[in-house]
Amino acid sequence: MDASMWVAKTGLDAQQTRMTVISNNLANVNTNGYKRDRAVFEDLLYQRVVQSGGQTSANSTSPTGMMLGTGVRVVATEKNHAQGNMVMTQNALDVAISGDGFFQILQPDGTLAYTRDGSFKLSPTGQLITSNGSLLQPTVQVPNNAQSITIGSDGTVSAAIAGSTANSVLGNLTVARFINPAGLESIGQNLLRANAASGAVQQLKPGVNGAGVLVQGGVEASNVNVVEEMVNMIETQRAYEVNSKAIASADEMLKFINNNL
Repeated sequence: MDASMWVAKTGLDAQQTRMTVISNNLANVNTNGYKRDRAVFEDLLYQRVVQSGGQTSANSTSPTGMMLGTGVRVVATEKNHAQGNMVMTQNALDVAISGDGFFQILQPDGTLAYTRDGSFKLSPTGQLITSNGSLLQPTVQVPNNAQSITIGSDGTVSAAIAGSTANSVLGNLTVARFINPAGLESIGQNLLRANAASGAVQQLKPGVNGAGVLVQGGVEASNVNVVEEMVNMIETQRAYEVNSKAIASADEMLKFINNNL
């Protein structure tokens, strides 16, 4: 295959991958706490035809050399953890994090996952759970005779109990932070998993040591900007078309050689 056709083919693959990333961002525009992804490109190995600084004669050297690129690839996808808009729902069990940090969710296998989606529900036993039924950690037990629930900005959970004049403290929520949140692994269901790239988890009281504060009665919306994603989509489409045109042009050049030489 002609080298130019192969290089253009790598461009097609890379732009197709970027379009997949953009499509996923747009699909999750209404997903609570979703963080947009960005495709990261890198060029492939170069063919060194003439070494930069190599001798071109007894008394001269090549100032730039001659390096032929072999294409491009998508080397990574990176999440942008910028704050999403706060949507006030007036639901006492909806909690948003204003600032850095994640809620901790207990998985069926006993491990912890992390999320920015704070749309919690009550289980039949009175514990705070996600929409998928997973337990929020630390667990908070709400009594059957609780008339209202208050979640403070510092994570303190209290409730007004029937027959009592004072609120009862039910527990305290903590916020998990990571030195590299972009390294967290997405596992679906609005959940992320810690790994070596994200660094060790830090469990903090909301509002302490850089952790965000909690906002009751609201959820964090996706940080996807539809207009920006549409612009990226058009840019990706044009890049894909240009690479397709490069393949067609290389094919026409080879056809000309075959027919005329």
